[in-house]
Amino acid sequence: MHIGMLGMRAIVPALMASLGLALAAFGAADARQLQGVVNVNTASLEELQLLPGVGEARARAIVDLRKQRGGLKSLEDLRSVKGIGEANLERLRPHVAFDGKTTAHLE
Repeated sequence: MHIGMLGMRAIVPALMASLGLALAAFGAADARQLQGVVNVNTASLEELQLLPGVGEARARAIVDLRKQRGGLKSLEDLRSVKGIGEANLERLRPHVAFDGKTTAHLE
């Protein structure tokens, strides 16, 4: 399948505009700041998803891990969750608790 130059001239600007809208939407959602902490031992899936870089799949993995281990004791325990590495741990550090109430909310 061959797209001529005229076709490319029409497609590229449309793709760029779509990408710009997607990035703007991501930036708008990302602009809200997380305040408070999430207790990873008691938080619901929705509360876990407040954490930076934690979507539904990672939230489920955290719940599974805490069930397997009978709770999490340290931030290092989260390294066992697929996709959570050193950089993720540093982003999570100020927002993770292992006891007490979940107080996290987006502002």
